[in-house]
Amino acid sequence: MARLARIQKAFILLILACFTFGCIFTIINVSSLDLDKLGPFFGEDPDKISKWTSNNHNKRRGTNDKLKEDTQKDDTVLRFDGAIEGHPKIVAGLQMKEKNEDVHRPVLPIDKPDDAYMDKYNKVINRKDNEANIPLHDLPDLSGFPQPNYNVHVFYYPWYGNPKNDGKYIHWNHGYIPHWNKKEAKKWPDGRHQPPDDIGANFYPELGCYSSKDKDVIDNHMQQIRSAGIGVVVVSWYPNSKSDAEGIPSDTLMPALLDTAHKYQLKIAVHSEPYKERDDRLLHDDMKYLITTYGNHPAFYKYERKGKQLPLIYVYDSYLTSPTLWKQLLQPDGAHSIRGTAFDAVFIALLVELKQRNDILSSGFDGFYTYFATNGFTYGSTYQHWGELAKFAHYSGLVFIPSFGPGYIDTSIRPWNSQNTRQRLKGQYYENAFKQAISVNPPIVSITSFNEWHEGTQIETAVPKKTSTFTYLDYKPHEPDFYLKLTRKWVDTFTETQRNKKRALM
Repeated sequence: MARLARIQKAFILLILACFTFGCIFTIINVSSLDLDKLGPFFGEDPDKISKWTSNNHNKRRGTNDKLKEDTQKDDTVLRFDGAIEGHPKIVAGLQMKEKNEDVHRPVLPIDKPDDAYMDKYNKVINRKDNEANIPLHDLPDLSGFPQPNYNVHVFYYPWYGNPKNDGKYIHWNHGYIPHWNKKEAKKWPDGRHQPPDDIGANFYPELGCYSSKDKDVIDNHMQQIRSAGIGVVVVSWYPNSKSDAEGIPSDTLMPALLDTAHKYQLKIAVHSEPYKERDDRLLHDDMKYLITTYGNHPAFYKYERKGKQLPLIYVYDSYLTSPTLWKQLLQPDGAHSIRGTAFDAVFIALLVELKQRNDILSSGFDGFYTYFATNGFTYGSTYQHWGELAKFAHYSGLVFIPSFGPGYIDTSIRPWNSQNTRQRLKGQYYENAFKQAISVNPPIVSITSFNEWHEGTQIETAVPKKTSTFTYLDYKPHEPDFYLKLTRKWVDTFTETQRNKKRALM
């Protein structure tokens, strides 16, 4: 028994000695390491993290040919590779709590990802087929935002400028538009507004006289739009080098608008403006340019029409071109038909008068919208006509998109036009308009507008302002973001209405 006890004691001492030697060896090795090389658990600089993951990718993950190919083409995979759970600078804003799996931004798993996972990863992040090169540390945390409804569109105007960014004021200094009757025109002021205190608007923007090319402004705008639950930003667009009489060519801003919209999971659609001599042939050229230049961008909006995902294009003042000419572009047997080609799209005409609905149908348009935020101004903008227009669209196989806004006032640029003013009534006018639009069960609704300040239809944030000669309107007693919050409320209602309709059809 004594001999057995001695053996047990010796065995225990041997184990303790091995344990002590192991600890000493580990301490010596760890003390000789550069902590920056230990990876994202220790590094604080995202660039160091990306560099570390590049150098150590295969060591940690094992070999995966598809993943290696992607990392050679695009460092986004490397950035995601560093997005290990627990590193706040990288993870923030990536793992979005979404109901729809297709819009999740996944963090690559620690284990070797299989091909199925990589296919889903590349589909979601949209990095193989576009140029939306957004650094992952710039992606916002959208967990506090509502889900965007891509059936809610808002008209957006990128035509503003200021001396800091553009060398002069653009659009904020809008001139007074004279009355068409020369005798009547003499009764009203002429000339131009003098920013920053005197602008061509009846409300004053919270951001001041901003520039549409300012990236911080674009980011702020996309935040506001996303906060309202809107999904599609319909950008006022002119072909390259063209613009309205007051503004600057808007096409130059499309890349920034698309990239920033993508950050906020928004989509960009085009609102084709009626530039001089626009007709069927020029619109054909425009479509080739738009789809070739922007068609593969993940934020370029597409709508399902007859089983195909196609860009959706609003054509403002479409009635200025005759149905005979439109047929050449929009009918399958037209002389230069765009139908069935790589440049096909869903074309939405503007309906102003009742008689235009038959012209829209015969021309080959896919649908129509009403644009104006003034109830009663045109046949199309009159709420009580929307039911009949919706029925006509349904039986004709067209898409009906009613348009509405929070109010209307343009007397800062058309001082003689007060009869078309529609007061906001602390939000009641807007709520009634949204309710009327939803009641006719349209597939899409469009809001006029996010920032058409000249006509007072904006839902963008506004603040009180008073000068020695003029007091601007404001949203009091509510906060500057009141109409964004009101929009969100009704977007939620519209979303639920569409869900219920879908369930009823199942």
